Amino acid sequence: MLKKGSKLYSILTGSCPKCHNERMYEEKNPYKLAKTLKMHETCAHCGTRYKIEPSFFYGAMYVSYGVGIAFAVAAFVVSRYFIGTELLTSFFAIMGTLIFFMPVIMRLSRNIWINLFMSYDKSLNKKDA
Repeated sequence: MLKKGSKLYSILTGSCPKCHNERMYEEKNPYKLAKTLKMHETCAHCGTRYKIEPSFFYGAMYVSYGVGIAFAVAAFVVSRYFIGTELLTSFFAIMGTLIFFMPVIMRLSRNIWINLFMSYDKSLNKKDA
């Protein structure tokens, strides 16, 4: 399920959408907030430019909204139905979840966004070709 060549692999690992051999981000840890969204200009392995056009990743804001809603619904379901908290406590659980996972949500949204426009190219990997 999570093999090189699938979009899910690139989205979850933050690797190059074309060759899956290099990470797009300069820093692996998304919680180093100063470098959360710092990306390499191009892939060192295949030369793919990550910023297709100026302001390319502004579109990831729309994806971020959907991903944030998914995290919020998951937090609500867990706090309300599995733990059995009150509605106000569930609200605080949602807010805490969104604040805690914001760096992950931002990166995940960028990964999804770039993978909508680029696909894996098997010919870029000699051992896969």
